Amino acid sequence: MNAPKKKPPANKSRQENAPSFEQSLAELEQLVTHMEQGELTLEETVKSFERGIELNKMCQNTLDEAEQRVRILTEKEGKFEIEPFGEDSPADL
Repeated sequence: MNAPKKKPPANKSRQENAPSFEQSLAELEQLVTHMEQGELTLEETVKSFERGIELNKMCQNTLDEAEQRVRILTEKEGKFEIEPFGEDSPADL
């Protein structure tokens, strides 16, 4: 009997065409710089803000996915404990 074929993820082609995290972050920083200069029209500012929100979501999703991958790898090894990285992190002391 034939095994059922797996369908590729629907968003696979969108992911392939999506800019990298670094590209998205660089574009976001550029948008912020232009907006802070105050030389854009209101319409340009609103469009830049909308694009910035999209880029922020893309960057946050990429970071969330990376964090999840690290958690999975860490759990597979079983030798490390996952500790929150933030204000109370030993690296900050």
